[in-house]
Amino acid sequence: MRGVPARNESYGRRRFLGGAAALTGAAALSAWPHTASAAEAAAWEDVINGSFGSYSALEAEWNYLYPWGSDHNGSARMYGSASDHNHVYLNSGVLTLKAARISWDEGTSGSSPHLPIRYHSGAVHAKNQIVVTDQFPDYEVKGEFQAPSAAGTWPAFWLTGVNSWPPESDILEFKGNTNNWFNTFRTSSDVSSTVVGVPSPGSWHTYRAWITKVNGTDVDIHYYLDGTWKAVHRGAGFVGKPLWLIINLQMEGSSGSSGPSGDTLYHARNVYVGRTRA
Repeated sequence: MRGVPARNESYGRRRFLGGAAALTGAAALSAWPHTASAAEAAAWEDVINGSFGSYSALEAEWNYLYPWGSDHNGSARMYGSASDHNHVYLNSGVLTLKAARISWDEGTSGSSPHLPIRYHSGAVHAKNQIVVTDQFPDYEVKGEFQAPSAAGTWPAFWLTGVNSWPPESDILEFKGNTNNWFNTFRTSSDVSSTVVGVPSPGSWHTYRAWITKVNGTDVDIHYYLDGTWKAVHRGAGFVGKPLWLIINLQMEGSSGSSGPSGDTLYHARNVYVGRTRA
């Protein structure tokens, strides 16, 4: 059983802060949340778990493409459906997104900054939305990824507002090098970013966010890499705002203007979402 915060906000905050005070810095926060008692564990529930074992399991928990369609802020257009697994496919519990360079003119992206489409790639988004409330005051969002980091590759594992943007939380984001960006957008100009170098991003690493309600409007988002705490960002105004969870392989844009000429692969496994129910 995974570590679980308490069943109400005030006790959960006391337990988190009081227990962490016995340690210091990253050691304190990497130790949390701790293994729960049986009573605490009863309040914990899985939202997404084991969804990459088959296409039926995938399609029960995830939709293809972005929530808003096939285009976003790079030069890749997303393709994928129950009958098209050229760019979104499964093998032995691993989800793979594949970006392939195209040689024909497919126009420009329908999303700002409207870059020319130069790749076909893949994206999925979870059917279950993440929304922190009094009833669901804590969420854990994590997964293991082999991420491309060559110039022009832009993989991500992130949360973004359903009804407005921001809010946004980037749990994994590589922009053409080996630095992962943990980002929290409160407004378009009010952003917290923690940039962490990752040794060999193409090997398996675990990226995790622990989101906890701290008052009537705000959350704290704790970001982890391979089980080690890296940052905490305040998510002002996140409470009550539903979020999409997205895994996508975008190309170029913020990751460079000259991407790979061949195929680019982005692998994910053991993607998990859980929450407390107050």
